Amino acid sequence: MKLAFYNDFNLGVIKSDRIIDASDAVADCTTNSPQVILEMVIENWGVYSERILTSTDEQDGVELDSVTLCSAVPRPGQLVCLAGNYIEPDHPDKGTFNAFLKSNTSLMGHRSEVELPSAEASVFHFEPELAVVMGKRATKLSPDEALDYVFGYTQFIDVSARGLPGGFFLGKSWHTFGPMGPALVTADEVGDANELPAKMWVNGALKHDFNTNEMGRHIPELLAEVTSVLTLEPGDVVSTGTHHYALSPIQDGDKLTLAVDRMGPALEISVKDERKRTWER
Repeated sequence: MKLAFYNDFNLGVIKSDRIIDASDAVADCTTNSPQVILEMVIENWGVYSERILTSTDEQDGVELDSVTLCSAVPRPGQLVCLAGNYIEPDHPDKGTFNAFLKSNTSLMGHRSEVELPSAEASVFHFEPELAVVMGKRATKLSPDEALDYVFGYTQFIDVSARGLPGGFFLGKSWHTFGPMGPALVTADEVGDANELPAKMWVNGALKHDFNTNEMGRHIPELLAEVTSVLTLEPGDVVSTGTHHYALSPIQDGDKLTLAVDRMGPALEISVKDERKRTWER
């Protein structure tokens, strides 16, 4: 199933080029928090999946282009990002495990605008990634059991400001630096998440073209590494890193499209920089 939040964070299901309202299925979630609603759905998926299917089965829905698609996960308790994690010419083996926490307030939805801050970054990069959404509380997982704790997957762009002091915090956590979605695709519909072609276009030109099977640590191993350090809760997100070989400067006016196979509609964003800085590309 392809879940999505749209307009004022109404829950819906994406089918082809349409979205079908599923609000009735979660009417008993007595909260105004989209994230809490999602967590309740995830934790009680056996109940809510049937309700959502029943609620949406007889509806035609509306065209995707007629709604505003929000971040697939509104505000996870933790947004953990892998640093690197792909086998590349300059990194021929998986190397030492490294990850960081990115601000959950950086998340943005489909066709949102990423605002580059005025800080004196040397360059801005946009990293195309596959993100894992957790389905159960997970701590000290073994690789063999890790996938049993996954609810689903979504597309994610890890926006990065290079050359600033402060390490990953100032490099990664600015407002709007986390475009995500538009669909949250349940694990059963994805199958093997380490066999997915991923592409990203910048202004219509294909820049990134890789496969998630090129990860240095595949998803079971990386979840074991992450949960050896911290506990993940339902609705938390772990983004699996990127292949750096095609990174190039991103600047004002650029339009980007990320499409990971089986992840539903592509994620589209635009870029704004009030300083109108440019870099050689």
